[in-house]
Amino acid sequence: MVSQSTAAVSFFDAASDQYLGAVETLAEPHELCFDPVHRLLWCTQTYRSGFYHAHSGRRTELTVIDPDLRRVVEVVDLAPEQAPHGIALDAVRNRLYVSVEGSADRPGGVVVIDTGTRRPVGRIDSGAPGSHWVALDAAGRTACVANKEAPFVSLLDLERGTLTAKAGVPGSEGVAVSADGTRAFVAAPYNGSFAAPGDRPAPGIQVVDIESATVVDTLPAQDPVMPLHLTGAGLLLAGEVAVEPERRPGGVRMAPGRLTVFSAATGERLGGLEVGRCPLTITSSPDGRIAYVASYASGVVDVVDLRASERLARIKHAGFGETGTHGLAYIPRAA
Repeated sequence: MVSQSTAAVSFFDAASDQYLGAVETLAEPHELCFDPVHRLLWCTQTYRSGFYHAHSGRRTELTVIDPDLRRVVEVVDLAPEQAPHGIALDAVRNRLYVSVEGSADRPGGVVVIDTGTRRPVGRIDSGAPGSHWVALDAAGRTACVANKEAPFVSLLDLERGTLTAKAGVPGSEGVAVSADGTRAFVAAPYNGSFAAPGDRPAPGIQVVDIESATVVDTLPAQDPVMPLHLTGAGLLLAGEVAVEPERRPGGVRMAPGRLTVFSAATGERLGGLEVGRCPLTITSSPDGRIAYVASYASGVVDVVDLRASERLARIKHAGFGETGTHGLAYIPRAA
């Protein structure tokens, strides 16, 4: 799991939650993605300090980590690409997709990396100023890219390497794509989104039909949704970010968040439970039974039994700092 504030990736035993050690990274690690073919862990480095809308400069690097030896293998520089955020893998085709922010001379987009050579082999423009989360279908043919500062999500044809459509969703956060590639699930609207306050829809998850690039349904939420994750068992997991009043007039602070569980097939809400403040990343065990929720403002990771809808443990470690838990990856033991 990433600790953004202390610039490290910490490792824990998934059976016992025992701390195993950590690897230091460049400043501002963000998201993680495990490549099971090469048994390497990829980490995006987004800013030199600070966070979205309040940083001291954009980074251009990815850190590649050997999770078994717990050491940095390589730092891959994507320059002139900048601010790598989201990351997704097509293990069959040995392709890694990394979302990046735009610059004065190019829009945001997705950089394509060959996981064998660990080098960029292409770029797909998103048509938006900054691209943040990216998700693929199971076949590695279609991707959906979230764009906080645009009134659409970008739908990509990965085989052709092209932007195929812009689906109208105002200011998006987390995304997931159904296994069959027919639907995208989009967390919208983003709290500081493109849409004016009076025009923003209620919090929820927009369901996009990928072929027509239209919103066909909305899964309701009580509070704005940030991360989304689709488990191997067909559950759609959403992290809701809540706030509560502070003592000072008009002030608010982060309140405990919520993990909400939906059926990806039917959209039915199946349950949920309270998690830490400001959930930012969700992942799950390969069998889809256990969820892990990193809550940035609490500096914790909640371990959740999805069948019983109950928390099994809350992982807190001095190495996380008071805040900053972010990216997560589940790494099966080596054969």
